[in-house]
Amino acid sequence: MLDYPALRALASVVRTGSFERAARALNVTPSAVSQRVRQLEERVGTVLVERGQPCRATEKGAWLCRHMDQVGLLETELFARLPDLADEAEGRTRVTLPIATNADSLGTWFLPALAEFAGGNDPLLDIAVDDQDHTADWLRRGKVLAAVTSSGEPVQGCRSLPLGALRYAATASPGFVARYFSDGVTPEAIGRAPALTFNRKDRLQANWLRAVFGEEIAHPTHWLPSTQGFVEAACLGLSWCLNPVALVREPLSSGRLVELVPGAYLDTPLFWQVSRLAADRLEPLTRAIREVARRELVQAAME
Repeated sequence: MLDYPALRALASVVRTGSFERAARALNVTPSAVSQRVRQLEERVGTVLVERGQPCRATEKGAWLCRHMDQVGLLETELFARLPDLADEAEGRTRVTLPIATNADSLGTWFLPALAEFAGGNDPLLDIAVDDQDHTADWLRRGKVLAAVTSSGEPVQGCRSLPLGALRYAATASPGFVARYFSDGVTPEAIGRAPALTFNRKDRLQANWLRAVFGEEIAHPTHWLPSTQGFVEAACLGLSWCLNPVALVREPLSSGRLVELVPGAYLDTPLFWQVSRLAADRLEPLTRAIREVARRELVQAAME
């Protein structure tokens, strides 16, 4: 028999980052939380929480927390039908759904989908951000229940649903183009012009160059892990870079930015992968995400 008060204590410590905040959330004393977690660790025979600022789950602790996410979803559904039981549930807290997405989706179409979901549903959201080629790893490791990813191949135990494609344009300021591309956008000019790269996982600029020139081109780069920062940096003449078309419509129309190769877009297909165990109870979230994606993403690229 699983000790659910102890599991709730563990999940609350990991979610809030400390034993004290977990105690306030559960309306018990910090010593009670500590005792429950310690007894659970003794029963499992391993450390479940790395004590620190903040406290973090170990690998086995994270799996138990994911189990409590599932239990919380089931309880929410049950209490909606039997509200009298909710009053008797010890230490009940609102469910927090861990999901992952890429930064450019978060900066363009994803937040409206989450707001649409949150407006009519009780669960809270814990959003992790990673490169779209790597968010599927969060699912594989059991750290999230669902993710926006560029991989259409279902992660084991997950459903994969196509969303559409996020369209990118290679842009730079007119002054930058005049400085580096006065004789045209050629491989030689690209090799001298500094680009902008989000992080070491970011392959967007390389993918665009391969699509346009049919080859890998080594080029200098600045590093900037910010979707909006990319737009501002390009407008200020710091570099050229790939930006979501949705974010650069105004700078392009006003002339603050220009396309390096007009019409040479890079469409990145996106998929919503969701744990099969939680898919039914996450249906309202899935529905909101698919509806907004249908409006905001390029659908022709998915055909």
